[in-house]
Amino acid sequence: MALEITDATFDEVVLKSDKPVLVDFWAAWCGPCRMVGPIIEEVGQEYDGKAVVGKVDVDANQQFAAKYGVRNIPTVLVFKDGEVVNRQVGVSPKKTYTDAIDAAL
Repeated sequence: MALEITDATFDEVVLKSDKPVLVDFWAAWCGPCRMVGPIIEEVGQEYDGKAVVGKVDVDANQQFAAKYGVRNIPTVLVFKDGEVVNRQVGVSPKKTYTDAIDAAL
């Protein structure tokens, strides 16, 4: 399951994680986001214990979306040691996301 990440929990969950973190910036009204959502959930299940997989609703949590220049959604960022190591904008196949996490492991 993908974690719900908020502006209040972002620092602790993402930036201080000792594992790679995949963050899906999305919104409920976004059609392509709804396409990516189930893929992100699958990735979250597959990488449980190896990486953190989470989602940030950009309508409710704008601080970190702005900080990382998220202008289009869905945008999926992979963090390692608090730094962005991969960025995907738009809908991508599952392998794109798993390859990004594998590269950060």
